Amino acid sequence: MEPAEKKVHKGVYLLPNALTTGAMFAGFYSIISGINGHFIAAAVAVVVAGVLDGLDGRVARLTNTQSEFGVQYDSLSDLISFGLAPALLAFNWSLSSMSEISPFAGKLGWLAAFLFAACAALRLARFNTQASSSDKSYFQGLASPAAAGTLVATVWFFADQGIAGETVRWLMWLKRSRWGC
Repeated sequence: MEPAEKKVHKGVYLLPNALTTGAMFAGFYSIISGINGHFIAAAVAVVVAGVLDGLDGRVARLTNTQSEFGVQYDSLSDLISFGLAPALLAFNWSLSSMSEISPFAGKLGWLAAFLFAACAALRLARFNTQASSSDKSYFQGLASPAAAGTLVATVWFFADQGIAGETVRWLMWLKRSRWGC
């Protein structure tokens, strides 16, 4: 006799997607806060996005509501929260000041921020295409939330210590170049 399969109520699917939406909102809030010069609030928002991102997958597995839609939606949310938000935070806090040195240095600042966001997109695309076929025993690279966490922790630390972003702009630029794709 086979055990009866539990029927999942359609409303349960909303819970992990609501957490994903919350993570995306936190990423969006980070972008707005960084634009307005509230750099610590922007960094905290990325951390909040990380917590919500960790919860959405767990809740989906716990409630047996995983779906391909959820996977794709989570990746789009991750691109905003762990790609664009940290890149724009680094740019607004520090890298934008590189234009004070020269027009060429200014281009290096926005290029570094763009490369961070592009690398996040590449990591997410690689993960999505290899998720079902990759061997989990081999290191696949730094996850987007971890890369974002490293960047926002740096900004948060310096901003909390009262250190202006322009004083560490080259450090931020070099740090960005070590994240890689």
